[in-house]
Amino acid sequence: MVPSAFVFLDALPLTPNGKLDRKALPAPEGDAYARRSYEAPLGEVEAALAEIWAEVLRVDRVGRRDHFFELGGHSLLAIKLIGRMRRAGLHTDVRALFTTPVLAELALDVGRASSEVEVPANGIPEGCGSLAPEMLPLVELSQAEIDRIVAGVPGGAANVQDIYRLAPLQEGILFHHLLSQEGDPYLTPSVAEFDTRARLEQYLAALQAVIDRHDILRTAMAWEGLQEPVQVVWRHAPLPVEEVRLDAEAGDAAGQLWRRYDPRRYRMDLGRAPLLRACIAEDPARGRWLLLMLTHHLTSDHESLEVQREEILAHLRGVESELPAPLPFRGYVARARLGVSREEHERFFRGMLGDVEEPTAPYGLLDVWGEGRGIGEVRLPVAGDLGARLRRRARALGVSAASLCHLAWAQVLARLS
Repeated sequence: MVPSAFVFLDALPLTPNGKLDRKALPAPEGDAYARRSYEAPLGEVEAALAEIWAEVLRVDRVGRRDHFFELGGHSLLAIKLIGRMRRAGLHTDVRALFTTPVLAELALDVGRASSEVEVPANGIPEGCGSLAPEMLPLVELSQAEIDRIVAGVPGGAANVQDIYRLAPLQEGILFHHLLSQEGDPYLTPSVAEFDTRARLEQYLAALQAVIDRHDILRTAMAWEGLQEPVQVVWRHAPLPVEEVRLDAEAGDAAGQLWRRYDPRRYRMDLGRAPLLRACIAEDPARGRWLLLMLTHHLTSDHESLEVQREEILAHLRGVESELPAPLPFRGYVARARLGVSREEHERFFRGMLGDVEEPTAPYGLLDVWGEGRGIGEVRLPVAGDLGARLRRRARALGVSAASLCHLAWAQVLARLS
């Protein structure tokens, strides 16, 4: 019953009837949460942690006795915090944060070598003319399987930087790609417009520079003839750019591009890196150039797209030298694969799902044909006051409005399934 936050107001917001308007009360910010007496961090690790905590929790300063969750932290911010810590070379996991949420105690855990999975070094030297199984510590492949993979890479072994297994989430995405006969549920299109062809070319050049920096953007998938799917990092992966001529009589130019590359019908060759495709077209009716980008979720998500956008801007502004060193994706794969055993994962999910006796299919419909092509679609705008309430609630919880919508949809499915 002890309040976790105190918000000071000059006056309470009132309704027209003179009653307290609870909906108009502001969400607590970082400084409103209960805090312990300030004690300055000791040592480099505590100082670095305090700086990261202050940034993630949006508070002015953090002491060594401060408690992450008392400062307004929650599970989603915990994930963000661990990511920021790893980028700074401070390795731990989410479980450690929940068991040792006080900064000084977490700093001790960070200092222990056992808190981080040791990532084996890449055994493929640059300019290597052939690959052998011992060069690939993150996957078990026979020589015949390696040769099969290399044969599908332009430039052969010299263009192979690394080969390793898929992360668990990637395995699920690839499964759905292979399951679909037409289209791809994880292919995301987006359209941008440019006032000149020159500006468009500059943008594509900046995007290629970003691809050259990040190994995940130079990654292709391979699975045919293999015991399990793998991802193959190319050393050089030029972005495929297709220029199309639009029909001036067919209406909206952007709409023509959308229809041409509709993910419900269009599929990307996942064996060719990068898993990005660019389509450009001139729209003379409006004096502009259009760029449609296709991005596959196997190698990109919302967070990585934000990084990609920031780095493109850095190249366009000529400040690319200020960008931090890119993080190798193989480190994430190693932590996902070596940190917790498959048996431990299976025990966890058996405990969570062991009492489920039938598929959780909405309305019990198990036979679905046509991959959704015959389903109609209706859009209903959210009322302005409801949208504002959603955003206020999301801010108060420290999550996105999209997270609340996902939760609402999950509740609907739970009742229909």
